[in-house]
Amino acid sequence: MVETVRRDTPKDTEETQVTWTVGDVSALTRVSVRTLHHYDDLGLLRPGARSEANYRLYTAADLARLWRILTYRDLGFGLSEIGRLLQAPPEQERAALQTQAALLREQQRRTQATLDAVEAFLQAAGRGEGEVSIMTNRDIKEIFDGFDHRGYEAEAEERWGDTDAYKQSAQRVKRYAKQDWETIKGEMRAITDRYLALMAAGVAPESPKAQAVAAAHREHFHRRYYDCSPEMFRSLAQMWVEDERFTHNIDKAGPGLAAYQSAAAVAWADAQGKAD
Repeated sequence: MVETVRRDTPKDTEETQVTWTVGDVSALTRVSVRTLHHYDDLGLLRPGARSEANYRLYTAADLARLWRILTYRDLGFGLSEIGRLLQAPPEQERAALQTQAALLREQQRRTQATLDAVEAFLQAAGRGEGEVSIMTNRDIKEIFDGFDHRGYEAEAEERWGDTDAYKQSAQRVKRYAKQDWETIKGEMRAITDRYLALMAAGVAPESPKAQAVAAAHREHFHRRYYDCSPEMFRSLAQMWVEDERFTHNIDKAGPGLAAYQSAAAVAWADAQGKAD
């Protein structure tokens, strides 16, 4: 921490302000020096002062701005979007935060429901001496409370039951064993992590990098479930954002993920049409 003197005021009213070196800020916030330099290069966080040797010095206002940047990063915003929000009118920034707060409350509700179910299960297991041999009606209600999967299978069959894709998928999944499902889930987690990494880096969903992930995503469906044409993949991508149940489920991995991967998938599908 360094005390500097402001020179933009008359000499008899010079003000001393506390500033921090880049190393100080890194130690205080656990943000690497390299990242702080990167934020400076992008114009996200330019130090408000310089030492006599021209080293970066951060002011209290700079630290407040850094807090906002880190908060947005934790919420899943990309760097380019963070830059726009920092420059946006206060009401626009407030609206974005309100949306994220609503998503976090929903995520918190779902997490609490899952935790309550696990604790209820463990209590029932304890009464059975390590084995859930006897469960009361109350136990069963507590374990399944908060989980609402009703109607999904029936709705899927009603909407797509007559399609070749639905029939093909039903035939394939019947053959999958537990190990197959573990592999499939691992593949999907890897795809999701790639999307999230691009989002965190501020890469646009229409970019070649994001479209490459979308191509892998489409291939996953094509190989594991049904013959998935670019047109079918586009329809699926639109459903991710048009059906709030899909949106909420996908966004559990990261706020805004559904919209991001949908945009990437649509961009990829459009590119395939142009190639034809």
